[in-house]
Amino acid sequence: MTEPTWNPLLREQLTWHWTHQLRGRLEGLTDEEYLWEPAPGCWSLRPGAEGGPPAIDVALPQPDPPPFTTIAWRLAHVIVGVLAVRNAGHFGRAPTDHGSFPYAPTAAGALAQLDIEFAAWQAGVESLGDSGLARPAGPAEGPFADVPMATLVLHINREVIHHLAEVCLLRDLYRHTRRP
Repeated sequence: MTEPTWNPLLREQLTWHWTHQLRGRLEGLTDEEYLWEPAPGCWSLRPGAEGGPPAIDVALPQPDPPPFTTIAWRLAHVIVGVLAVRNAGHFGRAPTDHGSFPYAPTAAGALAQLDIEFAAWQAGVESLGDSGLARPAGPAEGPFADVPMATLVLHINREVIHHLAEVCLLRDLYRHTRRP
């Protein structure tokens, strides 16, 4: 029996979901859907101060229960908190965080940002090879600092799949409740 090559297997897990279940479902996302607030008090992206770029709603500590979040907020979370921050910490992307990221005010802009960060993540994981997956994730990863990078990759895969599935569900809800 041949020893498995883990790096392609980990990338394929996310690529399969991206290709067959997630990315296609995001095509045609409208700005109205992107910013739709299906419940009172939603967290979303808001116009920046004095006409500046949009800012994401956030509070630390997070309220209990946490506010419901819009598609825009959830995409921003995946783009920045899940992918861009990790791309910066591990794969040479410019540093970023939720406070400094230039959030897209439109759905098309957010999907373009998502595509860029997803491609960078997948290329970064590929660059690790199997030996890079075995090394510790490092101090930037907090609770994942001492675990192998493979554990972080699996976590990121789960986060992308989970949150983008939520976005797809919100699109379904929008379509079924916002009919003229």
